[in-house]
Amino acid sequence: MNPALRGSIAVLLLRLITGVAFVVHGWPKIQNPLHWMDAFPGHPPSFVQVLPAIAEFGGGLGLILGLLTPLCCAGIICTMLVATYTHVAQGHPFVGQTGSYELALVYLTIAMSLILTGPGRYSLDNRLMGLRRNPNDY
Repeated sequence: MNPALRGSIAVLLLRLITGVAFVVHGWPKIQNPLHWMDAFPGHPPSFVQVLPAIAEFGGGLGLILGLLTPLCCAGIICTMLVATYTHVAQGHPFVGQTGSYELALVYLTIAMSLILTGPGRYSLDNRLMGLRRNPNDY
């Protein structure tokens, strides 16, 4: 198997698994997008709560399909930057049983990596818009 094909499969798997994770994380939020954080003390206003709900659920769907991948990743990056900052500001450790910022930082890194590599050969972005630069791209 040539390296370009292996890279294409790797990007596809990364998009699919990360996308499913974000759909699962975003599903409860998208059910009540304006009030999903109301139980937290000092919660943000409703119009702010809707942003991560859309970024997680919609971004997850976009990653699964490989559709509007840079836009989906941008929303996920913003959401994960806030999540990482929130955990760090609260003094949570990098890795811990509860309250760590490990997962937010991993998702942030994945989204940044997908922006850098592109959506891959096996994506709707590539199919519809021909985002691949040459036949050897991922």
